[in-house]
Order: sequence, then C-alpha cells, then structure tokens
Amino acid sequence: MFSIFNKSKPVTDLEWLGVDIHSHLLPGIDDGSPDVQTSVHLIKRLNELGFSKFICTPHIYTELYPNTTETILPALDLVKSALAEKGLDISVSTAAEHMIDNTFSVHESLLCMPDKHILVEMSYLFETPDIEKSIFDLQIKGYKVILAHPERYNFYHNHHAKYHRLKDMGVFFQLNLLAVTGYYGKEVKKTAEYLLSKGMYDFAATDLHHEKHLDALSNAVANGSLHQKLGNYPFKNKELFL
Repeated sequence: MFSIFNKSKPVTDLEWLGVDIHSHLLPGIDDGSPDVQTSVHLIKRLNELGFSKFICTPHIYTELYPNTTETILPALDLVKSALAEKGLDISVSTAAEHMIDNTFSVHESLLCMPDKHILVEMSYLFETPDIEKSIFDLQIKGYKVILAHPERYNFYHNHHAKYHRLKDMGVFFQLNLLAVTGYYGKEVKKTAEYLLSKGMYDFAATDLHHEKHLDALSNAVANGSLHQKLGNYPFKNKELFL
C-alpha cells in the first residue's frame, strides 16, 4: 500500500554542489554587493545554505566595470578581514568574469580560477564577433575556458548547433542555478533543460548579485526543488575546486 512515509525526505541544502564558482560578492566594484556589510551578509547566508567555498568573480568589462587586480584584490581583502572579525571561517578567493568583446585581449594578468580556468561571458543580446577565435587564442595559451550561463544568450536559443560547436572546441559550460527555476524566463529555463539533457554543463553557480537572487535561491533550496532538478547531475565544482 502506498504511504507518504515511503517518500524520501527532500534535500534542502547545497552541500552537494559545495563550491560557488561565479558570484558578485566583492563590495563596491561592479553591479553586485555595494558594501562590505552586504558582502558578509550574503556570504554568511550562502554558507548556511551549504556552500563551503566561494570563488568570487567580479566583472572585468571595459565599458562598465574596468576592474583590474588593483580594484579586485583590495575588495577581497576587505571581505576576508570582515569575515575574520565576525569569527566566520569561510573560504573566499577571487577570479573574474571576463567580458569577451572588442576590448578583450589575452594577457598575463587575467584573473583565473585554479589550473588556469577562466570564466568568460558575452552580451546577452548578440554574439561576440570572432568568439571562436578569442576562445582559441585563450586555449593555445593554456587557459581552460568556462562560458558563464550559456542558457542566457538569447541568440543561441534557436541555434543549438552553436552550443555543440563550442563544446566540440572544449569549452566548459557553467549553469546559473536560478535558470532552472524560471527566474530568468521561460526560454532560458527551456534552454537550460536542453543543455542539461545533453549533459553539456560542467559547473553550476549562483551568479549572485543581491538579496533578490538570494531569496529566490533560498526558496528553491528550502522546498527541495533545486536538488530534485540538479542534485544528481555530475557537476565538477567539488572535483576541481574544493
């Protein structure tokens, strides 16, 4: 006889992912956290959800956020000091989310994750001209290219062959967790589900900017729906970055 007691208890944390490799938690340098107090609050809440390590990735985007190591590393130091003052033993480091546009160039000061993994993005509205050349130029220099939130590039939604081409080139794909909840809209959700069904994602992350993102993520975690959708997918966050 069917019984409600036969149902498995939903998983209501993010320990299964463990490492957040894309977020905007460093204070005052892009469209993410505006100050140190907010950074500490967001990191603490995410840690309570199950993340044990954060690789923060502020934008490096010449037109809007022309960050460099001179702006990013001091912001990281502020966060580390504030966490220590509150007795919070949480691992926080930094890389960057590099905009691939006509100002981007391959150089030695690119801010990468371990083993030269580099997070890149494009405009949501149009494909970067010669994007494949930019990726190849990075790869021949030894960089391992991670494309941030491929599901959000509207110009690929009806051109799935472009995703397959990038995967054939060896590009890693990073899913925004909120994409599967419908937070960014139906087409983004549909595309994320397609890429998941084809096993094309390698990593997942919050891409967290603010409290609204945190509230939406917390709700999806608390009701068990996020783990139900993604918890058994073989993301490599822990394998490569814990």
